[in-house]
Amino acid sequence: MSKKNKNVQKPTSQFIFQKRNYLFLFIGLAFIALGFILMTGGGSDDPNVFNPDIYSFRRIRLAPTLVLIGLGIQVYAILLNPDKNKK
Repeated sequence: MSKKNKNVQKPTSQFIFQKRNYLFLFIGLAFIALGFILMTGGGSDDPNVFNPDIYSFRRIRLAPTLVLIGLGIQVYAILLNPDKNKK
């Protein structure tokens, strides 16, 4: 018979992300949601009438930029290591 080691440690369960990671995740989600909200609208009720508001600065430049910034913040939040400076 083999001897069993009495000093076996049980694995502790920890969350992968810390509070700071979740903070940046929610900030990124807010940027993405704001970008999509700014993209809405600009259509016309009558399909025979052209509405030039669809090509406004808000819908063509600002909203997609906010979405891309939000995605960048999401990537940063995933890669962020909050325990890096702690020893």
